[in-house]
Amino acid sequence: MKTILFRHVLWSGCLLWLLAGGGLGSERPHPTVVAVRALLEAQVTAWNRGDLEGFMEGYWRSPELTFVSGTTVTKGWEATLTRYRQRYQSEGRAMGTLRFDDLVIEPVGPRAALIRGAWRVTLPDQVMAGRFTLLARRFPAGWRIVYDHTS
Repeated sequence: MKTILFRHVLWSGCLLWLLAGGGLGSERPHPTVVAVRALLEAQVTAWNRGDLEGFMEGYWRSPELTFVSGTTVTKGWEATLTRYRQRYQSEGRAMGTLRFDDLVIEPVGPRAALIRGAWRVTLPDQVMAGRFTLLARRFPAGWRIVYDHTS
């Protein structure tokens, strides 16, 4: 009797799970994940066409934007743009080809997301790579990165 009851409860639970939208391949990504992924894809597209200002559109245009790399903390959108220009566009440098891998996007509320991943810039004479952790917030104008810790 216990076995029959157990099977009935298990079968009922599985049926309810499937009816509620469960099952392999049926899970839809969270809207935050979709929106943040689009933000990151737009950044990669802008970078790869050599459009640094377009890449920077993914960042919060505020003096409160924080960018951390190594032991350096850069505050503000303008200062972050200047840092990128010096590193990737000064002295006639090519920006190279950017790629993001191993992305994990975790909503942490209705208006915030934590993003982890790996970056890779391929230049004519070298490859640079590292990891990053980002905090993005949803503003009326869309999702923007407000904190970037890149290694």
